Amino acid sequence: MPTPAPSLTPAEVAVRSGLSVPTLHYYEREGLIRSTRTGGNQRRYARETLRRLAFIRAAVRVGVPLADIRAALDTLPDGRTPTPADWAALSARWHAQLDERIAALTRLRDDLSGCIRCGCLSLSTCALYNPGDGYGQEHPGGNRLS
Repeated sequence: MPTPAPSLTPAEVAVRSGLSVPTLHYYEREGLIRSTRTGGNQRRYARETLRRLAFIRAAVRVGVPLADIRAALDTLPDGRTPTPADWAALSARWHAQLDERIAALTRLRDDLSGCIRCGCLSLSTCALYNPGDGYGQEHPGGNRLS
């Protein structure tokens, strides 16, 4: 049985991770993954990059911004690959943020049904365009033309 290669090309990582090569390069520029260079200046990724990409994809899928993912990965010693225990600890940080987003989306959804009745004829009561009549509290009269 052949010994696995110590590193993977961008194309190999792309196939195995389901991400495009440009996405890999973007993640690298954003400091989420690292590569080394061969003597011919070609990128090579460590095999552990696949687990790191799985972590990133899971976090992105639930709506965690890349900046937050980078900050979480930066807490790992020596940039090591996250373990299942790391995922549990790091994802616990995002739980409250996700709950807040879910609540905001629920409010948005509920306000949208009120918008159907409004028909945008009442800017003073529009829950989407002018929540809580914020414009009316700033000054009387029209405040926005768009």
